[in-house]
Formats: sequence, structure tokens, C-alpha cells
Amino acid sequence: MKAGADLLVSALRNEGVTRIFGVPGEENLGVLEALRRSSIELVVTRHEQSAAFMAATYGRLTGKAGVCLTTLGPGALNLTTGAAYALLGAMPMVLITGQKGVKTSKQARFQIVDVASTMTPLTKMAHQIVSTATIPTIVREAFRVAQQERPGPVHLELPEDIAAEQAPELAPVPIHPIDRPVAPASAVERAAEMILKAERPLMMLGAAANRPRLAHALSDFVRRVRIPFINTQMGKGSVTGGSNHYNMGTAALSERDYVHRAIDHADLIISIGHDTVEKPPFIMSSRGPTVIHVGYLPATVEEVFFPHAEVVGMWGQLLRCWPPSWKAN
Repeated sequence: MKAGADLLVSALRNEGVTRIFGVPGEENLGVLEALRRSSIELVVTRHEQSAAFMAATYGRLTGKAGVCLTTLGPGALNLTTGAAYALLGAMPMVLITGQKGVKTSKQARFQIVDVASTMTPLTKMAHQIVSTATIPTIVREAFRVAQQERPGPVHLELPEDIAAEQAPELAPVPIHPIDRPVAPASAVERAAEMILKAERPLMMLGAAANRPRLAHALSDFVRRVRIPFINTQMGKGSVTGGSNHYNMGTAALSERDYVHRAIDHADLIISIGHDTVEKPPFIMSSRGPTVIHVGYLPATVEEVFFPHAEVVGMWGQLLRCWPPSWKAN
């Protein structure tokens, strides 16, 4: 029979994991041995924080959850900065940490920290695995939660006795396709009417516009409507190819440069994928500008960001289906 660690690695392979970033330790030796016998590459880093940042960046660039692995206690706590980075930046990742045995305690409380509770406010989900029979479903749920909108980090803790325990013959849980909802026609029509009435529209591309699957649709949309755009710091690279002719640059908190003069001059800002964890590229007030929020999730209303209309749903499809009779002013 397989051990719990083998069942974990089998579930990771089922999720398409090809490499894991991490630091070896006593409490993850079972997982390391299972990885050695698998096709998954272990990228050993010099520090756990580096492993977390590498996994988060992998998730952001690919759209698939990056995976990092550490031991317990101090090593696991070194992942917290990377977890916070991924949570704020909406980067899918799965953090796997070791732990002393939960069925026996031969080393008392040596280096034992409640890592799952520590990770709870820094992740979308934090879970300690206490039974080998639950490993396939927990791993499938972890990757689903990490990769669904809004993406982010998920933490799994595998105690060393559960990793070594004989596991039942369980197949990985099949991955099922998840279709994202499409924005209702009424929201699309409302936004189209506002854009058609605008004299000086400007697009702003934020963090959520910078998803790998959106590059083609968003670039094509910019090329067809010919509206100039700016991007936030995390929205860089959202548009590729010739469509970049309409790029006016990156907006942050600077004042009085040409980018912010364009923002001040615009009578409508089409905010695509803006996330309020970013530095505000403009400050909204009762005097304007009018803003349309386009995103996978409703806007987070803040003191400086409260859109006048929203298009919420699978807007990559929306961009491809934008009315062909539409012509920019």
C-alpha cells in the first residue's frame, strides 16, 4: 500500500504540477522521498521565503497554482511574507508544510507552532491533513480554491506521521471544468452607452487584466476600439503586439506627468481588472471622473474608488463579443 506522502504527490501530479520550490527538512522527508520517485522536479532554494516568492510568481505568470514546500515551525513561518504577497497580488499558489506527528508526541512541543492558524488570515484556505483518506479531495479543493477568482494562496499542513501512514488505494479526484459567469446583457449595454457618449474615454488596465488567458482578447479589443490606455504597475504586459501603440504609460502616485494629465482630461475611465490593493492611479471625487468597472468580481468600494457602472463576469469573452458596429469617438 502507498503512504500518505505518495498519495499527496499523486494528487499533485493529477493537478499538473511539474515542479515544486522548497527546502528539505526532517518533517517533510516522506514527501521528498515520494517526489524523488515521481516526475515532479524539486527546486531546492536557500531560504523558504524564496520558495514562496518563486511559487507565487510562477502562479501569476502561468495562471496555474505554484507549489512550495517547507518543514515545520520556523521554516513554515518563513512562508508568511510570500503568502501575504500572493494574497494581495491575487497569485494562485499552494503552500505545503510539515509538522510533528499528531497521533503521538515523542518530541513534546519542540518547534511546534500552530501554522494553520497563523496562515488563516494570509490565505484563502488553511487546512491540516489528519487522515490519509482525505488527501485526494483536500488537494483538489486546495487547487480549485487557489485558482478560482480571485486567485490566491492556500495552505496545507501534512504531519509526518500522516505522511508515513499507509494509505488506502484512492484515485485522485478528477479535475472538472469550471465556466466563469458572463456579464448580463443589461450591464454590457449600459457600459456601451456610456462609452459611446464619452468624448474623451480612457482605459485603465489593472492587476486582474494581466491574466495569461486574457492577453489575446484584450489586445484585440484595444486594436478594434482604438481607445488609448494606461496601465497600473501590476497591469504591465496586459496588451501585446501592435495594440501597444495606444499605450500612454504606467500610472502610479506621481503627479502632473503626461499620464496623469490624460487621466485628468478624460471624461470616462474604463477600468479593466483594477484591484484596490494597488496604488490608486487616480483619486475619485464628486467632481469626476465617471468610471466603469470591468472585472471578474464586483468592485471593492473605497474612499477613492466607487465606480458608476459595473460589468462583472467573464469579460475576456465580453471583449471578443463587443458589438462590431461599435466605433470609437
